[in-house]
Amino acid sequence: MKVNADFDRKVIEHTQKMPWSPSPMSGVSRRMLDRIGEEVARATSIVRYDPGSNFSSHVHSGGEEFIVLKGVFQDEHGDYPAGTYVRNPINTEHTPASEPGCEIFVKLWQFDPSETEILRVDMNTIPLQTDPDRSGVRSGQLFSDSRETVKIEQWDPETEVSLQHTGGMELLVIDGSFTQGDEVLTKHDWLRLPKNEHLKIQTGIHGSRVWIKTGHLDHITSPS
Repeated sequence: MKVNADFDRKVIEHTQKMPWSPSPMSGVSRRMLDRIGEEVARATSIVRYDPGSNFSSHVHSGGEEFIVLKGVFQDEHGDYPAGTYVRNPINTEHTPASEPGCEIFVKLWQFDPSETEILRVDMNTIPLQTDPDRSGVRSGQLFSDSRETVKIEQWDPETEVSLQHTGGMELLVIDGSFTQGDEVLTKHDWLRLPKNEHLKIQTGIHGSRVWIKTGHLDHITSPS
């Protein structure tokens, strides 16, 4: 299966308008944003757990990165409320569930084998610093290595923001809205920008809070 698998083109998905597709586990459904592969896949998705649902215990052979968007995600390691950012490296194992129900933005099979540290960050409380090069932008780093950088950014209301990275960029709207060209992106919409492409956006009257990953499109892999 291939979904938005041409990484040389810009992609925008208005995720809340997308239909839910069933997963192999009852009560767990998903919206596929990009994908190379079948059930074992290099994938970016939004996944919904109905209240009381769970997934069987499994090992993440290619690593897992996710953001809790709504509700509370749970596993044997703890409870993760909305705003939690998690990185589970290659060969970590867990049994995911959600008693109250939840939605998560999740990326699979996109880890460097050298990354071994589990990371859990509350994006609601991470301090943000003013960006000296971009007026109206504050940012906080969530993760960085030689392959990629992940940040949370707050953009002021009615502000023009420029975006570009030689290694490509991926953006998820956490809150607020912005306009890109003739499209308005709102809460939980997703944008992927190819390598070396420049983008200008205009924030709405309430500004925008966004999760941004850069550099990773220089390292496209898929399960063998």
